[in-house]
Amino acid sequence: MPEKMLAMILSKLGPVESNPLKLTEIDRHEIQKPNEILIKIEACGVCHSQLHGIEGDWKELGIPPTLPTVPGHEVVGVVEGIGNDVTKFKIGDRVGITPLMGACMDCQYCNDDKEYLCEKMEVTGESLKGGYAEYITVSEDFATKVPESMKSEYAAPLFCAGITAYKAVKAAEPKKNKKVAIFGIGGVGHMAIQFAKIEGCEVSGISRKEKHLDVAKKLGADNVFAYSSDQERFLSELIENYGLFDAAIVFAPVDEVTDTAIKSVKKGGTIIIATVGKITNFLAFEEKTVRGTLIGSRKDMQDVIDISAKHNIQVVTETFPLKEANVVLQKLKNSEIEARAVLIP
Repeated sequence: MPEKMLAMILSKLGPVESNPLKLTEIDRHEIQKPNEILIKIEACGVCHSQLHGIEGDWKELGIPPTLPTVPGHEVVGVVEGIGNDVTKFKIGDRVGITPLMGACMDCQYCNDDKEYLCEKMEVTGESLKGGYAEYITVSEDFATKVPESMKSEYAAPLFCAGITAYKAVKAAEPKKNKKVAIFGIGGVGHMAIQFAKIEGCEVSGISRKEKHLDVAKKLGADNVFAYSSDQERFLSELIENYGLFDAAIVFAPVDEVTDTAIKSVKKGGTIIIATVGKITNFLAFEEKTVRGTLIGSRKDMQDVIDISAKHNIQVVTETFPLKEANVVLQKLKNSEIEARAVLIP
């Protein structure tokens, strides 16, 4: 008989208030290929994208691709088993997994170190292999070692929020004194502030919530601005009191915010969109550049770990038991999580 494990199973899409995730005992994942490792999960971050997937907001994008599924794609745990061909890890090592669980490793993207764009990429948390569980298996090539100095609940959010923030800041082409705005100071935005500051940028944090602006200040933002849906007023006050930004990074999944961010950037500036949404209004004659961004490569993930350790990046977290995943998602939906929630099996 196979060994068992507990997992939060999603069998039907629906509002998180209906408690769509059910704590269920299922067969434990086992090593199937010689290059795989078995990980006992110690922490899994709760990403806002999971909320959209669970509630059906992203059905048109094919997310999740199948049901039932186990959500969760920022995972840290301890290696409990290794395949015969594994050379990178040993039993007892602490490792993490990003949303990128696998790729073909032989296409134009993989050969250009952009395996996260591979047409055959496998996504953590879009099958029964998700982080809202007690165990998971993955190829050793798609796991990253976590230093012993990092607690699992600290490290887990680095594997999605962290790499997303880092990659978005890189896309903004940071440099000393560049005026960079972060729209949305949540689980991702609070890390982006710190990565941009490390690069020497003059960073502004923008959010509707006063508590998120307070977080931005604590983490080193040079300026904070309260976002307003009255775009004309917001922009006029911004220009009068500060001026336009050189670049803006958008983490808030609202088209209106993206539009405001585009208009808050000077001519010739850059807007990085790190969420799903539509560009409703864009004037080509202002020579602005709009770029999308998606997590990052395995090398990017290693860079995130190294930079976080070197510069003591602060990861603001709240921990909850695995069985409370539905409650946590409701708190996330209602903006009651200061930055990043983490589930502990």
